[in-house]
Amino acid sequence: MDSRIRLSYHSRLFIMLLGFSWALVACFVLFQYHREKQYKADKLDAQLQLFNTHLLDALEADTAPAAATVGAQHLPVPGLRISVISRSGALLYDNSLDTLPGENHLGRPEIRRALINGNGYTIRRHSSSTDNTYFYSATRGDSLVVRSAVPYSVPLADLLATDRTFLWFMLAATLAISAIGYFATRRIGRTITRLNRFAAKAEKGETSDDNGPFPHDELGSISGHIIRLYGRLRQTMEERDAEHRRAMHEQQEKTRIKKQLTNNINHELKTPVAAIMACLETLLAHPGIAAEKRTEFIERCYGEAQRLSNLLNDVADITRMDDGAQNIAKTTVDIGAIVADVAAGEEQRLRRAGITLRNGIPEGVRVNGNPAFISSIFRNLADNAIAYSGASELRITLDDATPAFYTFSVTDNGCGIPAEHLSRIFERFYRIDKGRSRRLGGTGLGLAIVRNAVQLHGGAIHASTPPGGGARFTFTLAAD
Repeated sequence: MDSRIRLSYHSRLFIMLLGFSWALVACFVLFQYHREKQYKADKLDAQLQLFNTHLLDALEADTAPAAATVGAQHLPVPGLRISVISRSGALLYDNSLDTLPGENHLGRPEIRRALINGNGYTIRRHSSSTDNTYFYSATRGDSLVVRSAVPYSVPLADLLATDRTFLWFMLAATLAISAIGYFATRRIGRTITRLNRFAAKAEKGETSDDNGPFPHDELGSISGHIIRLYGRLRQTMEERDAEHRRAMHEQQEKTRIKKQLTNNINHELKTPVAAIMACLETLLAHPGIAAEKRTEFIERCYGEAQRLSNLLNDVADITRMDDGAQNIAKTTVDIGAIVADVAAGEEQRLRRAGITLRNGIPEGVRVNGNPAFISSIFRNLADNAIAYSGASELRITLDDATPAFYTFSVTDNGCGIPAEHLSRIFERFYRIDKGRSRRLGGTGLGLAIVRNAVQLHGGAIHASTPPGGGARFTFTLAAD
């Protein structure tokens, strides 16, 4: 982990903005300072240039000595030093010196500028002759150069100094800009910090509890978009994970059911196989057995073999339906025709059981489904009533019709189903009376096939006991 102290984004942004604004103000102050100082120097120089020009005119027009001419002038500044210099650089007169030095003055900056431009000045230069510092202003004439110099004293320094009021104003303005910058960058910094915390939690997969609104600006809008986009992405991922869990659960459930089915099939096969083997062993052990007994054993073997065949057929149907609807072909099925075919196929068994089947399905009732599996729904419910109900009447009716679903009922007036068994009768190999079911050749898969076939066609089924007794199976099928 990095142990170094790291400034927040707000602090770094504020320091950067503060540095930029102070640097900008400093540059502006320096520029203004130089400009004001230049202005005041130009103003003083203009005053001295006017005096120099007047003195030049007097010197070039008068033949009197320079000292007399200079002494007759009114000085604009007390203590003004006046020098008269030839065009060749020789000092001809200086009112502050008793003895004129022989040094050539062409190298002086103000003299050099005056000879080139007509006038020139130097703001601050030390004089080796008087050992003082002056403000020099020189003016070129036809044959002479007049230079006036103001001693660089406290009054002159005050005269050339810049206005401090401006500096205080700029300082106040800079502090105000810094305060505004602080609050502006803090607003931005808070948004960035919140977004950074959100990103850190999102990276760890944690849920952020910061749900407050963002500022109404571009950065706030971007932050809101990012959080909403992440929320939708997280929701999509959660839905995907939930769907994956459901698929895994369904797969595990299918595996469990198939394993249970295998165990149940193994258990169900033992009884008929054992009965067949017992009969065949008896016949093989007693070749001279009476013809009636032989026929009885053979008929018992045939019955058990028929039971095995029914069990295998039912298991095949269950397995096909467990594989899913995508593997089963569907077409338009006429329910009335299906029920009529089932009634015709079960006619003899119905007659032997003393049951009257009443088909209440009107014409034109059609669904999109698999004819074989829809037929198995009505056939297995009819077989169940014939085998176990002891009823005298079996009614198949259409109870309701909507654009999406048809609702059907198969009702008998028999002994009914005890309430404690209603929730489990659709389980595979579940029997109310196991001994009686096996004696009658039941496989224990009939109602399970009914439930799977109904679900395969987008419907649901439940069993109930009507007020008058008997049993009622009500189910829905998706309309065509």
